[in-house]
Amino acid sequence: MKLRSKLFLGSSALVTVALAGLLLAIFSVLQLTQAKNQAMDQHLRIIEASMGMHQELSKQVILLLAEELDREALKRSDQRFKVWLGKAAQIAKDQNEQIAIRQVAQAYDHVDGLLAKPLTVRRSILSNDGFGNAVEELRDQIYNVQLHYIQAVEQEEERGQQRAWLVTILLAATGLAVLVIGYITAHTIAQRFGRPIESLARAADQIGKGDFEVVLPVTTVAEMSALSQRFGLMAEALRQFKNSDVQALQAEQQQLQGVLDSINDGLLIVDCSGRIEHANPVAQRQLGWNTIQLAQPLTNALSHSGLSEQLQQVLRGDNSEFDPTDLEVNIDGEKRLLAYNLSAINLDDGRILGAVMVLRDVTEQRAFDQVRSEFVLRASHELRTPVTGMLMAFSLLREGMQAPSSARETDLFNTVEEEMNRLLRLINDLLNVSRYQHGLQSVERSACDLEPLLQRARQRFVSQAKEQQVSINCEINGPLPLIQIDPVQIERVLDNLIANALRHSHYGGTIRLRARLFAERVVVTVEDNGEGIPFQQQSRIFEPFVQVSHRKGGAGLGLALCKEIVQLHGGHIGVHSRTGQGSQFYFALPV
Repeated sequence: MKLRSKLFLGSSALVTVALAGLLLAIFSVLQLTQAKNQAMDQHLRIIEASMGMHQELSKQVILLLAEELDREALKRSDQRFKVWLGKAAQIAKDQNEQIAIRQVAQAYDHVDGLLAKPLTVRRSILSNDGFGNAVEELRDQIYNVQLHYIQAVEQEEERGQQRAWLVTILLAATGLAVLVIGYITAHTIAQRFGRPIESLARAADQIGKGDFEVVLPVTTVAEMSALSQRFGLMAEALRQFKNSDVQALQAEQQQLQGVLDSINDGLLIVDCSGRIEHANPVAQRQLGWNTIQLAQPLTNALSHSGLSEQLQQVLRGDNSEFDPTDLEVNIDGEKRLLAYNLSAINLDDGRILGAVMVLRDVTEQRAFDQVRSEFVLRASHELRTPVTGMLMAFSLLREGMQAPSSARETDLFNTVEEEMNRLLRLINDLLNVSRYQHGLQSVERSACDLEPLLQRARQRFVSQAKEQQVSINCEINGPLPLIQIDPVQIERVLDNLIANALRHSHYGGTIRLRARLFAERVVVTVEDNGEGIPFQQQSRIFEPFVQVSHRKGGAGLGLALCKEIVQLHGGHIGVHSRTGQGSQFYFALPV
């Protein structure tokens, strides 16, 4: 028999017993109530008739003793007595009850015979006890009837209590039977079905812990046996899958380990709490670690100003860009400079598992940059004076020659003057960049409103934009606070960014100047829809002498100068761009 059939039969038997007991109890209660009501009604009606007869007898005695004899009232009372007597005779069912009613009738016949001679009774009522004895006898008979039925009511009440106890015992027996049957059924189910299920649960726990050597229950229940067999097949399939999956995972881990160890840059992987999980050999050499500092907080292993805040920012998922300073490490008494970058490790659902820190040794590069910067500064100083003198001498020579405007010499003079002015601007730019890099350039800060600066910058390029059929729009998002800046230097940044956007915009394009307040910083954006910047060149776009296209322009110093000016104001500059979709240069200044 199947499991569901056994459960159905057991449940049906339990419900049947309970229902049968309940129906029997209901039937017994109904029978008890009906019998009790009938008996009580009969007894109460006879008691009512006896009380009516007793009342009429009392009226008749009172009428006989009255000063004036009222024959009509006496006659009516006699009739009412006989009516009550007839009702009592009809109600009486038992033989003893009928005998008692006949005795009352016989006693009243005697009294009635005396009442037929009321005057005689009145005259002899004080001297003769015959009437009084008859009345006394009649009253006794009526009293006996009342007493009989009152005792019958008490007996009926006692029988009702006995039946109620009987019904209670019956219900208790039914409940006990249901309890016993339910216990037996539950025990049977627990024994036959509970133990195999508990065994399967223990086996599932073992499999969850990775132990696939499980003992499965053997049972005669077909469904449980089939479930046990399928569970065993599932455990075997999981064991095989685990073995193959672990092997594949180990192979992938080894491949990833090989890739991480073979890259030229140092690599540190930290978990979501900021502790080091992995360091490749290059990072160990760069940091001078003899042993891997695993499970140690990154901020303890590398003591660097601002590193803790940057790491917490990355682990929070804050994508705001920051310019980390070089990390200084001493290896065998030698100071090395390491540039680093922090980025989060994200899952598909947005959760952050940790962060990756990439280290690159820039000691030689920083030394070269220092030498180059010093050379540029000195060369700019040395070149500026003779070039200025050459330009002045050339201007005097041109004025002395006074060549006609249509002569070829005039074109040559114009070309020479233009190139000399271009050379002078280049030298000035080199000198300015060098001054900023060496901290020789100071800023004169004052409370300034950015909106007029943006409007004036727009006006300076309106005519040039019309020649290229490019529109320049200025947008201010919300009221902007006054900020402490050097307006001349910030205008130079705006001019360089707008000129750069015009140089790389297509005919009919649009340039947008925007300013907004964000996170206690004023962010200014210069956006164009021109040719865009390749991704691999965006990281070097703010370095000196870097140009991203072959279009005619400066020497690649404008954006480098913008970066130095913005950083001197405590701000940050960056770019977002896609090839063919335009570029968006922005800089943020603290409020």
